[in-house]
This record gives sequence, structure tokens and C-alpha cells, in this order.
Amino acid sequence: MARTGVGAHSTRAVYVISVAAELAGVHPQTLRIYERKGLLEPARTGGGSRRYSDEDIAQMRRIQELTNAGVNLEGVRRLLALEADLEQARAELERVRAEALDAIERTHRHYRRDLVPLRSERLPARWRG
Repeated sequence: MARTGVGAHSTRAVYVISVAAELAGVHPQTLRIYERKGLLEPARTGGGSRRYSDEDIAQMRRIQELTNAGVNLEGVRRLLALEADLEQARAELERVRAEALDAIERTHRHYRRDLVPLRSERLPARWRG
């Protein structure tokens, strides 16, 4: 899976396994285990070498945080999946909120356009003050 991007948590895969392991504070073999368990999916070069991104490093640190709290790797996998689902649901909720606010604003603009100010000279004499 090729990844691209730049920023504080870049998805651009640039770190070899030894550097990524050092940055995450784990042994390279631990990263291989994480990959086998489906916890990480590093990018691969044309020759098949693993390459890790800043985002992968953050994921490794999250895995370490959970395992240090006593969660086994299957539990970590499930928690990460739930966290991803939650983030997706939050993004969807935000999108729906934005659409609803836009629909409300469009409706208000429509109502304002339909309102026609009355002029006092058009009112019958009994309605004038």
C-alpha cells in the first residue's frame, strides 16, 4: 500500500524498520509481530522492504501504550478498530451537521427572498396609521 503526504503526522513512508523501531522504542522484531497481527501495515518498496511513516510511528506508540496498560495484542487490535470506527463516525456526524446547517441557511435565504416589504401607500386607508 503506497502512502503519500506531508505534515506533523505524515503518511509518507520513509523510515526503515530499524529507525522506526528506535523511534517507537521497540525492537524491530516487535514491528514484524505487529504486522503479522494486523496492527500495522507498512508501505513496501519495489524490493519488498518495509517503510514506515510518522503515522505508523504514532500507531506503534499507541500500541505500546495499550500493551503497557495490560491489553494483549488481540485486545489492542480490537481497540484500534473501535477507535477507527469512532473516528469515522465522528467525521460522518460532522459532515451531516455541516450539511444540516447548510440546508437551514439555504432555507432561511429562500424565506428572506420570498419576503416582500409592504409599502404604506398600498394599504387600504383603514390600515394606515
